[in-house]
Amino acid sequence: MMWQDFVFLFGSALSVLFLAPTLRDSNACVPLGTSLPSMTIGFVYAMTFATLGMTFSAAGSLAAGSMWSLIALFRSPGAQSWMLTRREELALFVLDAAHWGKRQVTGSDPLEQYEIDRPVYDQAAD
Repeated sequence: MMWQDFVFLFGSALSVLFLAPTLRDSNACVPLGTSLPSMTIGFVYAMTFATLGMTFSAAGSLAAGSMWSLIALFRSPGAQSWMLTRREELALFVLDAAHWGKRQVTGSDPLEQYEIDRPVYDQAAD
């Protein structure tokens, strides 16, 4: 067993320890531009350490990557209302699918769903 394995494990453990307050703070807002690259690096390091036979380093990097993925999921901007957003997206998808199905059955033009604003002088001619 190499001593370097424990050094990398110690560094990853400190990283997880320092990231824990960010995950617990409901007011924290970490941009995805920070958390996603850090998460990816953690997972790539974990895979690299595993292929080198550095099991403890791989476990530490996997823990750090997992912590960053949780931060990306729960502490990114807009993550506080992710359930509401997902429901709205599903409702819009169902509504769009219903409109598409109706157009397929009736053979109507898709542009008919839009209202055209006519200039005032055209409306006076009606």
